[in-house]
Amino acid sequence: MKHIMMLVAIVFATSVATAQDKMTKDSDKVNFSKMDVSPLDVTLFRNEKKEPIARVMYSRPQMKDREIFGNLVPYGKVWRTGANEASEVTFYRDMTVGGKKVSAGTYTLYTIPNEKEWTVILNKANNVWGAYDYKEEMDVVRINVPVRTSPKPIESFSMAFKPVENGTHLMMGWDNTYVEIPFMSI
Repeated sequence: MKHIMMLVAIVFATSVATAQDKMTKDSDKVNFSKMDVSPLDVTLFRNEKKEPIARVMYSRPQMKDREIFGNLVPYGKVWRTGANEASEVTFYRDMTVGGKKVSAGTYTLYTIPNEKEWTVILNKANNVWGAYDYKEEMDVVRINVPVRTSPKPIESFSMAFKPVENGTHLMMGWDNTYVEIPFMSI
């Protein structure tokens, strides 16, 4: 039995060393500067019992000294709300969004940024790239939320949940702008 354990340990150590060696050789071939500059992120809201209530999956583009709203992200046009694939929000129970009932499920989160307010859209389409195939007839809810000014510039597009009584607000911000979307439990 001792010999078998020793043999397993040697095989394991050899496998790990071989994998590390291959990874080192392969990393020489990878151009890390071309890796995704808008990494995928997830934010999750749980209630006081630690039960999941809502989750958002989105990509985080970087500001990189660019003019964001009104330029990179044009005013008055449907935006995927991030980069790459359109952002998705999942509700684990029925909720209200801006006072409108939304059933539990997964929705694409689009926005239409403007200078003073954003239109926030939850749409039935899933697994979509960008906003290229956006169809208004698939909207579940549309609400308008006021634009707020961030006290400091936000380099990476970011989303976070802010707990409030009976629900949460999804905060989205980039550059010197942020908005809050009210999600309330039913």
